[in-house]
This record gives sequence, structure tokens and C-alpha cells, in this order.
Amino acid sequence: MAQAFTSRTLLIVDDDAAVRHALQFALELEGFRVAAFASPLELLARPPAPAFDCLIIDHRLPALTGLDVVEMMRRDGAAARPAILITSNPSGAVRARADAAGVPIVEKPLQSDDLMRAVRRIFS
Repeated sequence: MAQAFTSRTLLIVDDDAAVRHALQFALELEGFRVAAFASPLELLARPPAPAFDCLIIDHRLPALTGLDVVEMMRRDGAAARPAILITSNPSGAVRARADAAGVPIVEKPLQSDDLMRAVRRIFS
């Protein structure tokens, strides 16, 4: 049963169209408003960046990493906005950097309800 998250907007950045569309569909079913982007440059090119409550971003992206984007957005005033990093086989350095930034990692392949649990923890 979907909870009432209609006042929450999530941004998704993933260069894999199938993953991006599946995430958008699943999160909208849960009642979130979702804006999805194929690349970090597509997101960052929209002045100003859209208002959001949480950023869900792939780490391995063209041009910039997901953590690079999180850091850039936080420098530009989105400091209070939480983020979730999705990636497969994150290195120790990526884990340490994400931990230092307060960004939880949900590992790909996205199985069961791991991402939804991470999103719910952010808003609880």
C-alpha cells in the first residue's frame, strides 16, 4: 500500500534508461513526485535546479560521478537535501567518501525493497 508522500519530490539521475524508468515508476506508485534525468549535466543545466527533497543518483555516470554531483549541488545551496547513491561494487574509497558526505549507498542490482527502505528512512 502506497504511503502519502505526495508532498515529497525525488530527483533521479541514472544514465541507464531502463533503470531510470523503473525507479521513476516504482517511486511514483509509492506516491512520490519524481523528476528523472539521464545525466548529471542534464540536471545541472536546468537553472535553477528543480526543488527536491531527496536526490537518488547513480555513482558511475558520464562526465561526473554521483558523489561529485552531490558535492556540487550542496555547494550551490542544496546542503540540507539528502541524497542516496546507487552503484554496484563500490570501492572502499567510494564508501568512505559517501560516508563522510552522509550519503547512504544502495547497491545495484537493486533488489527487494532496499531503495524504498532507504528513502523511507530519510523521511522518517
